[in-house]
Amino acid sequence: MPAKGDVVRFEPRGAVLEAFRSKAPEILLSGAAGTGKTVGALTKIHLACLKTPKVRALVVRKTLVSLTASTLVTFKEKVAREAIAAGMMRFHGGSAQEPASFIYNNGSVIVVGGLDRASRLLSTEFDLVLVDEAIEVTDEDLDTIVSRLRNGVLSYQQLLMCTNPGPPAHHLKVRADSGRCQMLYSKHEDNPRLYDGKEWTEYGKTYRARLDSLTGVRYQRLRWGRWVAAEGQVYENWDPEIHVIDPFPIPADWTRWWSIDWGYTNPFVWQDWAEDFDGRLYLVREVVRTQRIVEDHAEEIKQITTTRRGDWSAPSAVIADHDAEDRATFEKHMGVATIPAKKGKTAGIQAFQSRLEKATDGKPRLVVFRNALRYRQKELVEAVKPIGLVDEITGYVWASKPGASSDLKEEPVKENDHSMDAARYMVAHRDMRGAPTIRWIGGPR
Repeated sequence: MPAKGDVVRFEPRGAVLEAFRSKAPEILLSGAAGTGKTVGALTKIHLACLKTPKVRALVVRKTLVSLTASTLVTFKEKVAREAIAAGMMRFHGGSAQEPASFIYNNGSVIVVGGLDRASRLLSTEFDLVLVDEAIEVTDEDLDTIVSRLRNGVLSYQQLLMCTNPGPPAHHLKVRADSGRCQMLYSKHEDNPRLYDGKEWTEYGKTYRARLDSLTGVRYQRLRWGRWVAAEGQVYENWDPEIHVIDPFPIPADWTRWWSIDWGYTNPFVWQDWAEDFDGRLYLVREVVRTQRIVEDHAEEIKQITTTRRGDWSAPSAVIADHDAEDRATFEKHMGVATIPAKKGKTAGIQAFQSRLEKATDGKPRLVVFRNALRYRQKELVEAVKPIGLVDEITGYVWASKPGASSDLKEEPVKENDHSMDAARYMVAHRDMRGAPTIRWIGGPR
């Protein structure tokens, strides 16, 4: 265990060094994947809390699940590990009255949580706030956070935001371009784990090779940190501000559907959909995993869908890709039949695109719960792969027929489209026919 006098070295570089020096009211750390944005921002807040008593800071992401699975792990393992081991701070898991927080011996506090549970988080005042993966939050979220930056212990109050780039019309880019926040661009050379100041480390070479293997808009954003739009995006009417919503309890009398795209080396995708009485579809839960057999997927889905009473409810239908062996195995282990998906891409894409349009009530007819994705598999994260529908849809682009004019649309590029296929199966089944009722072949009802 390190003693309190031990020295922990951290070398801020490039954009992170600028962020350390800046006292601007708002800073947006933007850049390619793996440039050390989050570690740098967390370290700035951690050092402020160590140095100055009674600082109040807040670290958030859009959802509590995503914060717990990523940002808090980074903070505990890469930023505050020595201070925690030395007893200079401790973690409080939260209670009905207080949110979870890191409490320092000098009275400073870092409150942690998700904006999907914002009422307790934002009921007090702060000196510093970090919003990680800020591209997920709304402009209204940020304005609400800014209104809480008035604790006054530090000589400045600051909102720090970290993000990989998105489309150029995104509200974060607009916020920076209008002068509301200071945009700082981080590069891979800023991260000592990738570049030692003179040459690339072995890990840096491997990581850059992964990014260099990307294509299209993901290559431009994650390799070079550019705010660019996808050329030829299939679903141009997709807008996460209206199509990604906060979750709520699904009424028991709503219709439920499952859609499946089989995979082993490529991801297996299971999607759990709910349909309200107006025919609107909600993607409630999604599993995306590789390197697992169908029996294991069935067991996980049983665990996810089992109620507190110990039983589980079957959906109205299970729409699956056509692989006969996988369908038979799934039916055997789940006790429900499957229906082969309608795989016509043109009609399915048109049906899906129609659902993204706003209906007469001003809302789209297909939305995704913000916490739908159950788990971000480590291997897919390390391979810099999009995971789930929300990740895939912005990079789902048209392929042009070789030798044809560049504006001739053929069909989407067959890459990183596994959740898109499962979602298309769902919409095609629901909107391109009268929905039959599933036949029962055993298991609990």
